[in-house]
Amino acid sequence: MAGEIPDLEAQVRTGTGKGAARQARRDGMVPGIVFGGDSDPLPINIPFNKLLTMLRKGRFKSTLFNMKVEGHDDVRVICRDVQRHVVKDLPTHVDFMRLKRTTKVNLFINVEVHGEETSPGLKKGGVLTLIRPEVELVVTAADIPESLVIDVSGLEIGDNLTISDVELPAGAKPTIDRDFVIAQVSAPSGLASQSDDEDEDVAADEVPTTEQSDGDEE
Repeated sequence: MAGEIPDLEAQVRTGTGKGAARQARRDGMVPGIVFGGDSDPLPINIPFNKLLTMLRKGRFKSTLFNMKVEGHDDVRVICRDVQRHVVKDLPTHVDFMRLKRTTKVNLFINVEVHGEETSPGLKKGGVLTLIRPEVELVVTAADIPESLVIDVSGLEIGDNLTISDVELPAGAKPTIDRDFVIAQVSAPSGLASQSDDEDEDVAADEVPTTEQSDGDEE
């Protein structure tokens, strides 16, 4: 289970309709609604600045939140829609869906690397590149992993680690239906440059031989 599901604090919005929504915006709030589950829809307001900050961080629609509303039990929600001003592109309304424990959701899970200290490729000076620091998985709301652990202890220089090499959390599966690369160990830049220089030396040595051969034919 993920230990750090971010809190999202909201207020109950008194009144419904366009009039209440306009008043909320004048008060520096963004009106919204929480729906789904076994409860009635709940009109809410979220502070504009806080919501805008979270939106600018990215991944807002694929982040699971623990919504806290005074007078109501905490509930896990995920954003389903953000309406924006047609000119200013600022949020004007936001919709959240309550999640049951069995609900399937798409979330980006952070990748945690193990085995760096024993990787033969890294011991030889190789460089580990994390191609995907996050992987999007389909998970159940009750079993969201804190991270996706990858083991690079067996990687040599030039090796890749793909999603098929990873033991996924129970009930989880990637959203991409192919075997994609998560991490790789590449040669250090000095070694790569040396290899390039050697190739250039070989090519230079071959030039006079070819010219000499042409002279013999004449």
